[in-house]
Amino acid sequence: MSRVAVIGETVRAEGFALAGALVIAAEDQGAARAAWRSLPADIAVVVLTAQAAAWLGEPPQPPRDVLLAVTPS
Repeated sequence: MSRVAVIGETVRAEGFALAGALVIAAEDQGAARAAWRSLPADIAVVVLTAQAAAWLGEPPQPPRDVLLAVTPS
């Protein structure tokens, strides 16, 4: 079964855990890039906070086929 992951600042991402998403806190550019590179294989959808998307570059290249969404700032 595929899962959803959310990468971004804790305060903006943690609410997605209530819906069952895997939340990967990233408080800076290095953490966002590390989270992006280490996404588990069963992730099908990645939601990035606006800041995480900026840290990764626009548009970030997915590590494999995943659907990507960016939250509004």
